[in-house]
Amino acid sequence: MAADPTNQVPVVIAGTGPAGLVAAVTLARNGVRSLLVERNPGLSPLPRATAVTTRTMELLRSWGLEDEVRAGQLDLNSTGAWAAETLASPDGAELPLGMAGIEQAAAASPTTLAAVPQDHLEPVLLGHLEALGLTEIRFGTELTALDQDADGVTVTLRERASGAERAVRAGYLVGADGAHSAVRRLLGIAMDGPDHLNEQLTVLFEAPLGEVVGDHRHGIYYIQHPQAGGVLVPNGAGDRWLYGRGWDPPRERLEDYTDARLTGLIRTAAGVGDLSVRVVAKGAFSFAAQVAERYQEGRAFLAGDAAQRMTPRGGLGMNTAVAEAHDLAWKLAWVLNGWAGPSLLGSYEAEWRPIGARRTARSARAGAEPDGAEALAEDLNGRLPHTWVPSASGQPRSTLDLLGPGLTLLTGPGPGTGAWTAAVAAVDTPFPLTVHTLDAATATALGIDPDGAILARPDAQVVAHWPSVPADPPAALSMLASAWSGGQPALVS
Repeated sequence: MAADPTNQVPVVIAGTGPAGLVAAVTLARNGVRSLLVERNPGLSPLPRATAVTTRTMELLRSWGLEDEVRAGQLDLNSTGAWAAETLASPDGAELPLGMAGIEQAAAASPTTLAAVPQDHLEPVLLGHLEALGLTEIRFGTELTALDQDADGVTVTLRERASGAERAVRAGYLVGADGAHSAVRRLLGIAMDGPDHLNEQLTVLFEAPLGEVVGDHRHGIYYIQHPQAGGVLVPNGAGDRWLYGRGWDPPRERLEDYTDARLTGLIRTAAGVGDLSVRVVAKGAFSFAAQVAERYQEGRAFLAGDAAQRMTPRGGLGMNTAVAEAHDLAWKLAWVLNGWAGPSLLGSYEAEWRPIGARRTARSARAGAEPDGAEALAEDLNGRLPHTWVPSASGQPRSTLDLLGPGLTLLTGPGPGTGAWTAAVAAVDTPFPLTVHTLDAATATALGIDPDGAILARPDAQVVAHWPSVPADPPAALSMLASAWSGGQPALVS
């Protein structure tokens, strides 16, 4: 089937989970059109992940979405867990979840982590994407075949309701279509690591458990009752919860768990014999710790659960998906906008596969969770430090707010400032290059000497750090600009 010349788009994205939505939003905010396809008829109605980490909230804040996301925030007073025999037990123990505390996050960021169900987050992202107006979104459409050459990718899309097919020609393809990715399968990319680490039965239900937990408002409750052990997880407004427990699929069927049986288990786990329970949905899934052998095959890329499958431990999966989708998409935008050469895209796998592998291994290991400081450092991934910048308007502004879509030069307030500013004006770059002169306190907080400077990417990663003004500032900046526009990024320290 030949591709219709009208069915051409810079990027096709498969999957409307957080990775696919973030990739599409990032492209659109950089002026790049995309086609986003999803085999299901709409966004997932299930809450799934609820941990939105500090770095993810920083990205959402930069898009002006923080308040809208926080409107769906759960009523919690701790980022830890609570372990007890039943939810109603008067005694229990608080356990770490491997996440930073609110105060820790607030000291390191202009925002803080949030507990927001995925079925609230995804519609916010979708609404923002639709408002940007550069993305064609097709639900109920699956990607069934792909073929690529040196100039692009041709994908076959099938409308599931009608069976109608069409071919689309794209510059690039992003497979963000989940743990059982069709894109990954069509590319012939295998997964490394163990599957079926744990078999879990999950139940989405509604019950007035807020009255039962009282002041113990935690993100997860480990229930130790011998007949109903498992976890209870708050998952949304209206007393919506998840109950999870291990089960044995070879010897049990999902049909064996009737609503009546599940209600009895939930009542036992809660410690309330007459608890009013409404079962909404039930399902099962396997824990895995697997990483794709590669994240790129020609002009096709993997992101999110298609690239790595993590256990729910530590809330790493969704947030890694967001970060890597953002990284991939701004690099795609640079290439498609003519700001960099195609070899820049090789840095996506080089940077993110090691991170994905490390976080996947962490999600599967036994033992104590990392402390809050370690978890926060992993989440922020060495990005530009945050500190509040004095503002004449009185509106609070973070150093992260100074970053633009290109590269941003932040200089100290010393006599060398003029040389840096003149160098930026003198250098001809294909991408935007902006400069900000910092006050002494802000420069010190960022580790910038009075005559020094740092250069940062759109994702707040620092690519160069000069302790003082070089002998030839325009030449120093020109060398870096040439490396980045040529697609072979250089690091200078």
